[in-house]
Amino acid sequence: ALFATSAQGQSISYPVTRKVDQVDAYHDTAVADPYRWLEDDNSADTKAWVVQQNEVTDKFLAAMPQRLPVRKLYTELYDFEKFGIPFREGKRYFWTHNSGLQPQSVLYTATSLKDAPQVALDPNTLSKDGTVALSGVAPSRDGKLLAYGVAGAGSDWQTWRVRDLATGQDLPDTIEWVKFSGAAWTADGKGFFYA
Repeated sequence: ALFATSAQGQSISYPVTRKVDQVDAYHDTAVADPYRWLEDDNSADTKAWVVQQNEVTDKFLAAMPQRLPVRKLYTELYDFEKFGIPFREGKRYFWTHNSGLQPQSVLYTATSLKDAPQVALDPNTLSKDGTVALSGVAPSRDGKLLAYGVAGAGSDWQTWRVRDLATGQDLPDTIEWVKFSGAAWTADGKGFFYA
């Protein structure tokens, strides 16, 4: 009911979505797929279609008088300090912390829960808009190296890197186009597995 009153009376004019003559045969069954062209999210046509759809959505949302008060309320309710559960690898503890309204939580490390924490990785520094998020972390068993995955703007595609925790520098190797995977180090710490 919150948005129903402002939505009433609004006429939405959706852009026409182009159809193509695409038919696939699966055994003896023909299956039409007129929107197949939208599957290529990197094509200029698909990007233009997304822009048009976003314009319709933005216009609709902008007309809702409740939008700003609700956003203000959500912001106030979400503005509290958040801690992830600490875990230990080797001689180090790891946990995440968010001071309140940071776009992404920061990964911290310390040799004791009483010691001053050090930033192991701050994903907020990886993009200007704060949309690059940690998708997974895996410290080596000795706690010296950190395999970590990042994904941008809500994507399922991850890029994995390895950080030397003593120097805070990433090693030169990267693994790109990883999807729905974590990482697990070998017992000797010379490598890790991912799927």
